[in-house]
Amino acid sequence: QVQLVESGGGLVQAGGSLRLSCAASGRFFSINTMGWYRQAPGKQRDLVATITRSGSAHNADSVKGRFTISRDNGKNTIYLQMNNLKSEDTAVYYCNCNANMGGVSRDYWGKGTLVTVSS
Repeated sequence: QVQLVESGGGLVQAGGSLRLSCAASGRFFSINTMGWYRQAPGKQRDLVATITRSGSAHNADSVKGRFTISRDNGKNTIYLQMNNLKSEDTAVYYCNCNANMGGVSRDYWGKGTLVTVSS
């Protein structure tokens, strides 16, 4: 089992910055790809950014140039640096990981952290 705990959400004015963190813990062999997704009220959950164990990152077009995902494998932690925030970035941000459980890989989700951008 893997537990993901997000932190760093909050209220920020448009144009401001926030840094989200997500730490994975539990019993697993290794953590493969990790990522951030977000869900705005009344909308589906969408990909924000992912990062592989080797550090290869992929960002959604809507956040390119503004958000940066990074990773510390030693701490099983990922970060999302969010700059130049816009009102449309308001959402609950969820952390996701794919974990190697020994012969099988499984996806896990955190409970989410709310980001509110005021205009």
